[in-house]
Amino acid sequence: MSEEPSTIRIAIFASGQGTNTKEIIRYFHETGHLVMGCRVEISLIVCNKPGAGVLDIAKESGIPELIIEKEKFFRGSHYIAELKKNNISFIVLAGFLWKIPSELIRAYPDRILNIHPALLPSYGGKGMYGSAVHEAVVTAREHESGISIHYVDEIYDHGRIFFQARIHLSKDETTESLSKKIHALEYKHYPEQIARWIESSLKLKA
Repeated sequence: MSEEPSTIRIAIFASGQGTNTKEIIRYFHETGHLVMGCRVEISLIVCNKPGAGVLDIAKESGIPELIIEKEKFFRGSHYIAELKKNNISFIVLAGFLWKIPSELIRAYPDRILNIHPALLPSYGGKGMYGSAVHEAVVTAREHESGISIHYVDEIYDHGRIFFQARIHLSKDETTESLSKKIHALEYKHYPEQIARWIESSLKLKA
């Protein structure tokens, strides 16, 4: 009788509708994708906005949720105990708008990953998220844009790049059309790059 694969537990931090979260859950839970023989489980959805769409996705998927409060997140315990209690090994940011506190980064060194809807280091930083990024790219008449998946450090959109994917912009590109293209890139690449990131982390630990 074969042994059950061991489980790697991820927490997803999200603030919005959770479209990337849904794709990540589908990739690991519905396809049964294994990483170095280990099962990857989305074990906790962490959200700073009660009523956000991502919480509906958590309920539909049967995944526990944790609603976090600003004072405790930034100046209190940073919810580290709650993450450890849930045996969280990796943290994935998927549209999470708060900056991650230094203490949480130290608790999860190189174990926090974020996705940004532009080619960093361009069009990053505080306030640069969602349609604001696409509007800035289109206004600047850039010829290309894309996504950046990067490690999280103490500065917005600053951690070293793990992966980037690029697309060309059409001459009549709009904020809305670019947004759709970027979402397609995110859904295609983020789940598989999370798997690759976990694999590289496990190999370093081995």
